[in-house]
Amino acid sequence: MIKNSIKNLICGIFLFSSASSFAQTEISEKRVSELTNLEISKGISLHIISPEPIQFVDLSTNNLTGDLPAENIARIKITEVSESDSIAAKQNIDLNDLGVITIVCQSFMVQYKVNYLNFKRDAVTNIQIQPEDMQPLEYPKLAFSNTELQKFSLDILRKKMVNKPIREVKSLKQTMQINNVYVVNDYIFLDMTFLNSTNLGYDIDAIKFSVEDKKIYKATNNQSIALNPVYQLYNQKQFKKNYRNIYVFKKFTYPNSKVMKIRLLEEQLSGRAIEMTVKYSDILNADTF
Repeated sequence: MIKNSIKNLICGIFLFSSASSFAQTEISEKRVSELTNLEISKGISLHIISPEPIQFVDLSTNNLTGDLPAENIARIKITEVSESDSIAAKQNIDLNDLGVITIVCQSFMVQYKVNYLNFKRDAVTNIQIQPEDMQPLEYPKLAFSNTELQKFSLDILRKKMVNKPIREVKSLKQTMQINNVYVVNDYIFLDMTFLNSTNLGYDIDAIKFSVEDKKIYKATNNQSIALNPVYQLYNQKQFKKNYRNIYVFKKFTYPNSKVMKIRLLEEQLSGRAIEMTVKYSDILNADTF
C-alpha cells in the first residue's frame, strides 16, 4: 500500500504541475499494439532520458512505479511486493503486460508498452527517447522548449562580437557588459560578458535581474520586482578572466520611471559586486535573428 501511495502521489504531482502548462493539438491516434515495446526486469531500474525537461509522467498500472531523479530523466521499475503482502497482491502483477508509460515533455509526448524480461543480464538500464516515438504538442501561446532556446543561444554565441557593447560598467577591476539584445517572438535574449582583471578568480554567488524605480526618494518607497530568466545557456559558478553567457526572459515591459538592474555578486565577503542599469530603450532597440 505504501508503494502504491507513493506512486499515486508522484503521478499526481506530475499531473498537477503540468495541467496548466501545456495543451495538445491533434495527435495521431495510436493503439497499444502500435507502441514501442520496452522490457524491464525485477530489481532493475530503467532510465528514460529525454532531450527536454519532463513535465508529466503517467504509469497506467500499479505494476510500475517511478520518479524523476533529474528534470530530463524518468526512472521506472517494477513495483516491489514485500513478503508481508498478500498472495493475491503478488499475483496481481501481469508479467506479460506491465502497462503503458506516458511521458509528456515541453514540445512532445511519447508512450511505451512495457513487458516483463525474465533475464536480468539482458535488461536495458537506460534508453534515449527517439524522434520516431515523439508525438508533437502545441502550446496555447507560441513557446519555445529549452532545446530550442539552447539552439538560439548558441546561434548568438556564433555571431561576430560587436566592437562596442551596448552597456558597460567597471568596478574593482571587474567589468560587466551587455554585448547585444535580441528578440525572438516573445523572448528577450541578453548576450552578456563578465571580465575579471585581477589574478584572483571570481566565485559567482548570483546574477540578479530586477526592475526598480529610477529615482528613490525614500528607501521604504523603492519597489523592486525580480526578473527570473526562463533559461540561461551556462550555469558556471566560477571564472578566471572572462565569462560570457546568454540569459533568456519572457517578454517584459517597464515605464520610463523604472530601470532594469543587473547585479553580479561574489560568494565570499570580498565586496566584489558590480551593478548595471539598463534603460528600456536598450530593450526596445533589440535585434532580431
